[in-house]
Amino acid sequence: MVRPSLNDLAAFAAVASHRSFRRAAEVMGVSRSALSHAIIGLEGKLGVRLFNRTTRSVSLTQAGARLLARLDPVLQDLDQALDTLSEERGTPSGTLRINANKSGARILLAEVVPLFLDLYPDVELDLVSEGRLVDIVEQGFDAGVRLLEAIPRDMIGVKFGGDVRFIAVAAPSYLDGRAIPNTPDDLHAHCCIRQRLPSGKRYRWEFSKRSAEVAVDVPGNLTLDDNDLLVQAAADGRGIAYIPEHFAQPFLESGQLVTVLDDWCPPIPGLALYYPRSRHVPSPLRAFIDLLREVDKTR
Repeated sequence: MVRPSLNDLAAFAAVASHRSFRRAAEVMGVSRSALSHAIIGLEGKLGVRLFNRTTRSVSLTQAGARLLARLDPVLQDLDQALDTLSEERGTPSGTLRINANKSGARILLAEVVPLFLDLYPDVELDLVSEGRLVDIVEQGFDAGVRLLEAIPRDMIGVKFGGDVRFIAVAAPSYLDGRAIPNTPDDLHAHCCIRQRLPSGKRYRWEFSKRSAEVAVDVPGNLTLDDNDLLVQAAADGRGIAYIPEHFAQPFLESGQLVTVLDDWCPPIPGLALYYPRSRHVPSPLRAFIDLLREVDKTR
């Protein structure tokens, strides 16, 4: 048997982890065809089939699963060994991939990323902004950013940016001549601008007051999937919107919007950067976390 190269084994581990040639190729920075040829060559060298392939899915064969179980800890140990060398050299290097929602990406870009890139020029930061909550391990990310309450239990979270507050807002022109809602149930008599979540589900507005918690499937004839669009539609008088306060702040200051149900909209724990509990933390991520904590102390 011809001994496979480390690149061959790393390619196998990437496809096995992502269950997708396309995703693995994106993470590795190679073409899908090159990755496919590498796997075919590896299977030829080993004399066994490692993957079951169809037009829609990729899964491990029994032989592939056995190889992955033995190979995965070896590759992690190798990554840790190389990372140790990077630390001894004095500065982190390599690629740091972070998946964040739009709010998180904005805060990081404004407060942390410029400092990080100046301090660590040998690190390539890949910041992907999307609304859906992804499996950061499966998708090849080192860390993610979401609301603290949405972080999976098997992850470590580093809170930053302070608490957030979702508020109900409307244009004075919309409220003119209408009864201002005093409780969440009063929203059923109003036209609300509803929100479609990245999962495809429609968001139920969540309110709380002392010990009472209420989730309302509000009525309305307009549904949007972006906070910037929601706040603009509310400012245009299309109805009541429910959005993070910082999106509405410029419109509140200009008088284009006013709040309703203020006493039903307390602050909640805000954003956190999260990463796998069970994996070695690479030096670029450790440096990013340290800087994030340092910047957050000065807020």
